[in-house]
Amino acid sequence: MKKTEKKIEDEKEKKLVGTLKENVKSNKVILKSKASKLNNDKCTDKNCHIHGNLKVRGKIFRGEVIRKFHKRIVIEFKGMTYVRKYERYKKSKTKIHARLPCCMENDINIGDYVKVQECRPLSKIIHFVVIGKINKDKTGEKK
Repeated sequence: MKKTEKKIEDEKEKKLVGTLKENVKSNKVILKSKASKLNNDKCTDKNCHIHGNLKVRGKIFRGEVIRKFHKRIVIEFKGMTYVRKYERYKKSKTKIHARLPCCMENDINIGDYVKVQECRPLSKIIHFVVIGKINKDKTGEKK
């Protein structure tokens, strides 16, 4: 009787593990389908962090798009730095070139506020990729 009880328990565990694996697979499929529905375009870009093989890591910046090229944008963000010698603050601007995936090309225009994240070097000047667009209120504040 003990052997049959163990067999029954083993079968139940196998069924449970099988259903968990199926659920994980179906969730991945659902996430991928949602991403493709949002973009409507078929993204065949291998340097896309959503549909391609590009891995993002490291620093995240938010800034305003000041220039837009094919598959690339330039963002600018401003900051204040304290200069101890003069006991004053200094304004500084930083420009970053970022890869614009094909699936986001129609959504992002000049003047939009976007979020970029570091990735491997894609070219001489491109080391970041656009993660998404950040919406702003009419007052100019981030949502």
